[in-house]
Amino acid sequence: MTGQDTTGEDTTHLPLEDLHQAAGARFGAFAGWSMPLTYPPGVMKEHLHTRDHAGLFDISHMKLFEVSGPGAAALLNRACPFDARALEISQSKYTFFLNEAAGIIDDLIVTRLGNDRFMVVANAGNAVEDEKHLYALAADFDVSVEPLDRVFLAIQGPEAWAALSRAGIETGSLLFMHGIEPRQNWFMSRSGYTGEDGFEIGLPEAEARDLVAKLLEDERVQWIGLAARDSLRLEAGLCLHGQDLTPEIDPASAGLMWAIPKEVRAAGHFIGADALRSILERGPSQKRVGLKPDGRQPVRAGAALVDADGHPAGHVTSGGFGPSAGHPVAMGHVNAALAKPGTKLFADVRGTKIPVDIAALPFTPHRYRKG
Repeated sequence: MTGQDTTGEDTTHLPLEDLHQAAGARFGAFAGWSMPLTYPPGVMKEHLHTRDHAGLFDISHMKLFEVSGPGAAALLNRACPFDARALEISQSKYTFFLNEAAGIIDDLIVTRLGNDRFMVVANAGNAVEDEKHLYALAADFDVSVEPLDRVFLAIQGPEAWAALSRAGIETGSLLFMHGIEPRQNWFMSRSGYTGEDGFEIGLPEAEARDLVAKLLEDERVQWIGLAARDSLRLEAGLCLHGQDLTPEIDPASAGLMWAIPKEVRAAGHFIGADALRSILERGPSQKRVGLKPDGRQPVRAGAALVDADGHPAGHVTSGGFGPSAGHPVAMGHVNAALAKPGTKLFADVRGTKIPVDIAALPFTPHRYRKG
């Protein structure tokens, strides 16, 4: 449902907004949505609870698309630099929509549900653009693109599987980067934007309300807001579209070439293929890196980076405090020649030069269940 917020702009509200209000959420605008930023425990405790137990996130601002039909794999191979036909049934793949210059329109997770059926999970800020992009491309293929109306929940953390099991949802056979349809109109995947083992469940609203009620009866489960979602993903070295990834940034500069199979790099006919091949030939001019500021003051997105001589070196794309790491953490794009762990740079924070070391990612080890 949509309504007016205090800024006078159209804001979209989550279907479960009343549950977040009842839980004491503080709301803020994100990608055109009114989203719970924090709950009464606060960002630090929410973050640590997710790492130690299980955090429940309402991610209904993200969009699910079902792409089906004889031309589904061919459409996705045109839209994304991957091989949809190489995916096994229930296998998920992290990939992107690229523009002709190989800039990242959006990053996505695509899951193969059947021979000719795929689920595409897109980011909130790009859902409208992604839908237009897919529809425009679909005109050339024998394919149906259907945006799904689902509540989308994520439960993340080492006790997520146990909490789901107690709520009547078995997860044992589902491994990292796989997705299934456990019930009619449900989609469940095992990935995680926190670096922790976790699950995403898309389901109809009435069933979502029942599931939330069951999960929150479990003391291991707490609602977690967007602020802790951001600090968790940043510690895990994961990108936020609109900051670390933009239509001006290509997968090579973003350090995401691992997501593009070698044969697709060499011979794929995806949008932006020629541009990406020429970037790879000459080498990207900038690269995404981890940044560890000295001291306790975080550096934020947008801060300029300079080298020891004061020459421009790049900029910070994401930054904040890492509650699990115990120190400020950040990511940025820096000149390729400087993109080595241990290189010392300076971030300009309101005129003060804060020393920053280029650091290996992630800041907190990933704990996905891969086998």
